[in-house]
Amino acid sequence: MTEFGIKKLYYSIGEVSKITDLKQYVLRYWESEFPQLSPAKNRAGNRIYRDKDIELILFVKSLLYDRKYTIEGARQKLKEIHDAGLPYTDQSLGETQQAEPKPKEPQNTDETSRTESVLKNIRQELVQLLKILES
Repeated sequence: MTEFGIKKLYYSIGEVSKITDLKQYVLRYWESEFPQLSPAKNRAGNRIYRDKDIELILFVKSLLYDRKYTIEGARQKLKEIHDAGLPYTDQSLGETQQAEPKPKEPQNTDETSRTESVLKNIRQELVQLLKILES
């Protein structure tokens, strides 16, 4: 017995649809969006999924539906995991996370000074407007 409840080498798209609770057209669409998801086809041209394909589908589903990744973000995450040689599991997500990027420091202090000056002038004008409105 596999973790999907049926002991089989291959699953049809209909069976995978039931196992993953996804519509068949979603599975076909994901094939076009995620290069890693490429089930084999039998002689009749029907998709045949293996356990590893189903695990990948469930991982993509988790990225998109639970973790709210975009298609592009999920595609990038799968590439990072694949390039790192890690399995498609939630544990792999933590291992590929990079440190939070540091906020960019202003590179041009003249520009920063001008921005601060403009903001200071705007504040002064707003204070003057508020005094006018209060009187």
